[in-house]
Amino acid sequence: MSITIRNNTPLRGIVPPMVTPLNSDGSLDVNSTKKLIEHLISGGVHGIFILGTTGEFSGLSYRTRKEMIINTCDIVAGRIPVLVGITDVSLEESVELADYSYKAGAYAVVVAPPFYMNIDQQEMYSYFNQLADSISLPMFLYNMPSHTKLTIELDTVVRLSSHQRIIGLKDSSAHAVYFQSLCHAFNDQEEFALMVGPEEMMAETVLMRGYGGVCGGANLFPQLYVALYEAAVNRDFDTIKELQAIVMEISKGIYQLGGYKSSYMKGLKTALSFMGLAQAQFAPPLYPFSALEVEELKKIYNQITAKLTILEVQQ
Repeated sequence: MSITIRNNTPLRGIVPPMVTPLNSDGSLDVNSTKKLIEHLISGGVHGIFILGTTGEFSGLSYRTRKEMIINTCDIVAGRIPVLVGITDVSLEESVELADYSYKAGAYAVVVAPPFYMNIDQQEMYSYFNQLADSISLPMFLYNMPSHTKLTIELDTVVRLSSHQRIIGLKDSSAHAVYFQSLCHAFNDQEEFALMVGPEEMMAETVLMRGYGGVCGGANLFPQLYVALYEAAVNRDFDTIKELQAIVMEISKGIYQLGGYKSSYMKGLKTALSFMGLAQAQFAPPLYPFSALEVEELKKIYNQITAKLTILEVQQ
């Protein structure tokens, strides 16, 4: 298999961080995986990112992760790029997942700093370089300080960008100044893709120079986020305002229900169950909403879908 490591056409657009559909016994729900992938592709997304935070990677066995990789790549069958999260506390395990992803036909891997150990920026730089040297696929850095307790600082990103395989960064810090600093630093390096995680600020970052969003809500409503991205690219501020309001309702209503730290995952996957695209089954330590919470979420979901129908942004 051959692959172009660095070219002049960086990935742009909406790349949903796909949930990992699970059965009640914790195994991969292959049927739902296929249905969800087809839902995303028919919604116009520009790529799929599996085994990230939204994919509950840290709670999955390596067997399930590999099943998710091979099934996703087989189902997508080259129609859009597949990005695979290989974040781990072990360099050896990350390399193995990268090799498996390469053989399965993935487009690139995505990796956050190794969590648990306290490391400084030089150690982080050395780690990412060693990983990039050891794999065959292009690699996106993943800045996720809320979960890893580590930030990939600007100077470290700039240094790492010189590596042939490191082709971009996904920022989930929700720190606008940090992202603006990235945009400024890479203003003359258009081949280095800057993607944002928090969907609430996706349109804003595209207006700044960002290449798109890794938007969790696109699991539910891919056409909404694709339309918002296109509006931002085209500087259509009236449409941005209209669609952004729906995105904020999703954030407030679906992602914050119950006040759990895990409400985002609970809300997203439970809403997908309403659509028949995934079961409301989670990898421990997460567990489902109560029956009353599910009922409340269903009302919110119905209100949002009604508004999308009025706006003619279909599911």
